[in-house]
Amino acid sequence: MSQTVVLKVGMSCQGCVGAVNRVLGKMDGVESFDIDIKEQKVTVKGNVEPEAVFQTVSKTGKKTSYWPVEAEAEAEAEAEAETKTEAETKIETKVDAKADVEPKLAEAETKPSQV
Repeated sequence: MSQTVVLKVGMSCQGCVGAVNRVLGKMDGVESFDIDIKEQKVTVKGNVEPEAVFQTVSKTGKKTSYWPVEAEAEAEAEAEAETKTEAETKIETKVDAKADVEPKLAEAETKPSQV
């Protein structure tokens, strides 16, 4: 079964990237992988077990951990909440604007016109 494994790997130079590249290139079941030195993120896709990928990358001597899934989920939830709050604010603004107009219209209708 094909799956994606995401790891956080302490890489500080292209030599580090090369070491991770070598071990993943030799690993059975790996279909593709992406190494992002800036984010310290390694994404592996293929018919692999997460623990096997973790152990293989750890053999490079680089500090390795699973990518924090909770942090990504929380960030998405916060972004969604912000978007919802902005939409609610816009709706409230429209409702308030309408409330200001209606009394003035009613006031204008009840006053006798000055001709």
